[in-house]
Amino acid sequence: MKRLLLFDIDGTLVSGGPAKSAFEDALAETFGTTGPEGSTDYSGKTDCQIARELLRAVGMSDADIDRGLPTMIERYLSVLERQLDSNPMTVLPGVHALVDALRERDDLALGLLTGNVEGGARLKLSASGLYDRFAVGSYGSDSEFRDDLPAVAVSRARSTWGVSFPPDEIFVIGDTPRDVSCGQAHGARTLAVATGRFDARQLGQAGADHVLQDFRETARVVELLAG
Repeated sequence: MKRLLLFDIDGTLVSGGPAKSAFEDALAETFGTTGPEGSTDYSGKTDCQIARELLRAVGMSDADIDRGLPTMIERYLSVLERQLDSNPMTVLPGVHALVDALRERDDLALGLLTGNVEGGARLKLSASGLYDRFAVGSYGSDSEFRDDLPAVAVSRARSTWGVSFPPDEIFVIGDTPRDVSCGQAHGARTLAVATGRFDARQLGQAGADHVLQDFRETARVVELLAG
């Protein structure tokens, strides 16, 4: 192994599904509010960061938020699991073929870097036939701050493969400017894909090393990531 590839989940590997409604249901049940409507941009943030921003916006203290977050996350995962069968995730174009092609190479290690809490990542990707393709991951349950997550993923990769991946042998792959800035904060290379809510121009302006419309051209994406 010489290179570590860290994939975001929502908007990068999969889309759709019941996560947003399940999250809001859990917020309302736990805290009695979902926060001010339309006030928060979810893209590229961790689950706990989103919850905190919504609740702070209606005047809740951090202490009260901290007390309720474990229960809220437990409720969110329970609702998400129940609803995935009737409202499944959509695997984005080219993802299965790309992941299969990358896994065939013995010089590449595949992992996750996502704002989802670990249980949410597992549920979404298991329902999509993808979870067992990624040996390691860093999650929104590891830190509320996305820029902390590359170091977590690298540490777990070192424990799994016995390789200390230097920053220039790491790719952070996602669909938002926050994915790009997260990779840059660690000194990693970045590949952005315009399958989320940001277009190629916006992702290029964020400073991504490579920008793709989607993952349909398997050979080209493998060349970018392995070259």
